[in-house]
Amino acid sequence: MERCDLGERRRGPIWTRRAGAAAPRGVIVNIIHSVQGYHSKTIHFLNVAFDSSGHSLLAGDRQGNIYLFDLNGNRFSLVQRTMQACTALAFNLRRKTEFLVALADYSIKCFDTGTQELVSWMRGHESSVSSISVHGSGKYAITTSSDTAQLWDLDTFQRIRKLNVRQSVGIQKVFFLPLSNTILSCFKDNSVFAWKFDTLHCKYQLPAPVEGSVLFYKVFAVTRDSRTLVAAGKSNHLHLWCLELKRLIRIIQMPEKVRAVRHLEFLPDSFDGGSNQVLGVLSQDNIMRFINIETCKLLFDIGSPEEGISTAVISPNGQYIASVMENGSLNLYSVQALTQEGNKPPPFMFKAVEDGPKYTSEANKLITKVTSERSKGPWKSKQSKIQSRLLKLQANTSLENKENELPGGLNKKRLQALLKGFGEYPAKYRMFVWRSLLQLPENHLAFSSLMDRGIHSAFVNIQKEYPIKSRKLLRVLQRTLSALAHWSAIFAETPYLPLLAFPFVKLFQNNQLICFEVVATVVVNFCQHWFEYFPNPPVNVLCMMENVLAHHDKELIQHLTKYNVTSQVYAWPLLETLLSEVLTREEWLKVFDNIFSNHPSYFLMIVIAYSICSRAPLLHCNQAADFEYFFHHRNNVDINVVIKEAYHLMEATPLDIHPQHVFADFTPLTKGQYPVFNKYPSYIVAYQAQELEKIRQDEIEYLRERQLAHESEAKAQQQKAEDEAWYRKQKLLQEAEKQKRKILLEEEEKLAEQRQRLAAGKRELKVKELQLLDASRRRFQNYQQDQLQMKLKHLDDEIARKASMREQETAAAVQDIELQWMELESQKQLFEQHLMKDQEAVTKEIKEDMEAHQRKVDLEDQRVQRLIEIDREEIQKAHTVAEENLAKAEQKHIDSNWRLQAQQRFRRDDQDREKCYREIVKLLHDNRVKEAELLKAMRETEEKKWEDAVHNKAQLEEEQKAAAAADGHRKQFLDGRMNDELELAEELQREDGCFEKLHDLKAGCTERGVEVQQVPTSESICLNDFSTLASSPHNRRRAELSRQERELMAEVRQLRQRLISRAQARHPPAAFPATASSP
Repeated sequence: MERCDLGERRRGPIWTRRAGAAAPRGVIVNIIHSVQGYHSKTIHFLNVAFDSSGHSLLAGDRQGNIYLFDLNGNRFSLVQRTMQACTALAFNLRRKTEFLVALADYSIKCFDTGTQELVSWMRGHESSVSSISVHGSGKYAITTSSDTAQLWDLDTFQRIRKLNVRQSVGIQKVFFLPLSNTILSCFKDNSVFAWKFDTLHCKYQLPAPVEGSVLFYKVFAVTRDSRTLVAAGKSNHLHLWCLELKRLIRIIQMPEKVRAVRHLEFLPDSFDGGSNQVLGVLSQDNIMRFINIETCKLLFDIGSPEEGISTAVISPNGQYIASVMENGSLNLYSVQALTQEGNKPPPFMFKAVEDGPKYTSEANKLITKVTSERSKGPWKSKQSKIQSRLLKLQANTSLENKENELPGGLNKKRLQALLKGFGEYPAKYRMFVWRSLLQLPENHLAFSSLMDRGIHSAFVNIQKEYPIKSRKLLRVLQRTLSALAHWSAIFAETPYLPLLAFPFVKLFQNNQLICFEVVATVVVNFCQHWFEYFPNPPVNVLCMMENVLAHHDKELIQHLTKYNVTSQVYAWPLLETLLSEVLTREEWLKVFDNIFSNHPSYFLMIVIAYSICSRAPLLHCNQAADFEYFFHHRNNVDINVVIKEAYHLMEATPLDIHPQHVFADFTPLTKGQYPVFNKYPSYIVAYQAQELEKIRQDEIEYLRERQLAHESEAKAQQQKAEDEAWYRKQKLLQEAEKQKRKILLEEEEKLAEQRQRLAAGKRELKVKELQLLDASRRRFQNYQQDQLQMKLKHLDDEIARKASMREQETAAAVQDIELQWMELESQKQLFEQHLMKDQEAVTKEIKEDMEAHQRKVDLEDQRVQRLIEIDREEIQKAHTVAEENLAKAEQKHIDSNWRLQAQQRFRRDDQDREKCYREIVKLLHDNRVKEAELLKAMRETEEKKWEDAVHNKAQLEEEQKAAAAADGHRKQFLDGRMNDELELAEELQREDGCFEKLHDLKAGCTERGVEVQQVPTSESICLNDFSTLASSPHNRRRAELSRQERELMAEVRQLRQRLISRAQARHPPAAFPATASSP
């Protein structure tokens, strides 16, 4: 055994000569770290960790020295000195040169083996870190102590989550499942939880074990495919949990020497697809035993009571085992050297199986004992469907051959006599007879154990090679073949097994147990020596058949030899298909009635008899294709003749070439458990299995890559389709938007037309209303004029009558005159009231028209107002002041002109509005200039009008003063001269005062009308000339009315002058100035 002492060296070779597969007891090298000095001592190694490749490992000792061992390069180096003992190591990070080490001060440090520098220092634990689990990606790690587990991000070295538990519970271990995003947490109360890594939500919890099998879990191990969990503790029992089914599937009982399990770890295999079968179990006796969890067979062990193992780690590639020994040294084992004995082909053996002891409790039914050189399997419980079995091999054991007595009360001799008499068994009882002849054990538990293993990987895609229309038949065939493959590995590699089993599958498709046992019995007895030359056809069997054929029909064998037709052409197709290709159903059943009732060698004689009975057509064949076609298709052969010929061959064949001396007698399947079938070169099968598994893995990888390519292509196509759909959608949206815009424009045009029609209708209604009002006003004015003319005529008549009677009835005339003047006064007041009402109505209508028109203009010019809003705000105040001043100045002079201008402006606005909208931007600048000129002109006009108003006011005051003086003279004259003229003068004076009041009232109304109406909008003044306000028809009508009023007042004044002149003529007064009439 190679020994390496590190000593004080920082680097150096590990071994001088590598032992390899020839290493004694599998140990490649024993590594120690000794310190020389006054007290020489050995520094104990504590922890070991492999990298992800399995070709390098780290080892940490009690003094904090971390050594890196390169197994490929045969070099070691000291990469770090932490100065304190390490409690856990991890070397499978994403960055290959970095590793994690948990130290005695409860901290975790990350170092780089290349630079030998500290990368990060992580704190957070309050007790010793017992394990470090790294995610498959190498980006995350879970550190576990007794009181907490913490999840770390290895890119930022920040803590992501922290798991705290009650002190009474405690954490046993928290770790990532291999190649999975699942975290498994195991607590000291035997509870096991699975968590989703991305969300940290609980996926499931494993149930409590069955009663009687409870043990406190201390150590755990998971297969690489994350399907099986093994847990153990202070017991010699191992609990196997299926994580997919979330239930306990098996309990393995270790040897009695094992009282407690300290460590568990699976041995990786490149050809097991991640479903590791070999488990390393380190027990309290410091021996690590490696067992197969399926067969429960002890494969090998390492360590001994003298050189005990403290802990062990297996490399990810399954080539090395690194173990820390009890003496502090480090042993490196070669797995190839440890398993080389198992790679040798086993000797041919046929082992009988006896029923194991019956267990009463549910836990005992799960128990599988592990013993050396013994195959184990589970019994199956009815409640939990968990399998367990106990196999005991007995050397030199043979079953008593009961040739005549059969199960079910039948006798083989009598059945053979019946068969010879009728040629076949009754169809009604054929299955019963077959089951009796084959002595089927009907091992339900053992068969259920095989079925529970599921579909074998070799027959997953059997429907592609053997397309069967019936799904049920295909499923039964697949399950039967899988059970045979699970029973013996050779059947997974046998290409003709589906052809051999299909007739029985079709016959027993409703009873899979009977189907499996019939096929197994046929393989064990009637297919003897078939697999000795696997994967080649059974050359020894074919040679025996060729010898028998040559003995009985030399001409036929010479003819076949002449055309190079060997037994692989004329015998092997019939054997591997059990004659199902060349016989009908009834013929095949009749043949197997005879085969099952005779010695197993009779099957070979049937095949030879078939060729002999077909010698006539065979002698006419001269091409190899014809021979192949003949033995693969049905032919015109009498099966009864073939059966008789087979019996003849059985009797006439010499013993030296008779297959009976090579074929053993019929041996039924054992009860309880099926026998071990290993009559084949296991190393070839294992090699083929490995190659097929490798091919299967390559195929899986190829399919995965092809699936990824298809997914990428599908994603690209989907993205392309989505893009095209998006572009189509956008195009449709654009077209819809265009259509909507077109519809909106049409609606806006229709709305504009409707508005125009509505405005035109409103204008027509207003015009009609104004016409009606004008007609009503003219009618009323005509009526008033007629009334006034009638009244004036009546007055003239009255004055004439009074003039003729004045002399006689002066007092009565005076009274009549007073009455007439009173009537005239009342008429004047009534006229004044009507005039005021008409004036107010006209003013109100004009104001409403202007407001309505203004609202319409505002609505239509809403967009235009945005452009000129700033300019309008700047000149708003100046316009308002100028307009108000101008309105006040012209309120007494341009009443009629303003009405005409307003009406013309309205008409011009309606006609020129569209044109003004197009030119509004251009006219903004011109409007400002015109506005300034207009303001200047308005100011000049205002000044001129005010001057005219002041002049008129002064003239009015002078006339009023003259009239007042004349009234005073008249009053004095009348008082002094005569009472009647005084009364007449007073009456005339009152009349004059009333007319003055009426005139003032008209002027006031005119002013109010001007003040109300002369408030044009700023845009009206800006866009239209002010002279258009005088063009309104209302102003013309008002001017005409004023003219008529003035004419009527002139006629009244003339009448008054005549009355005064008449009075003066009758009573000539003294000279006094004439009375001036008020305007």
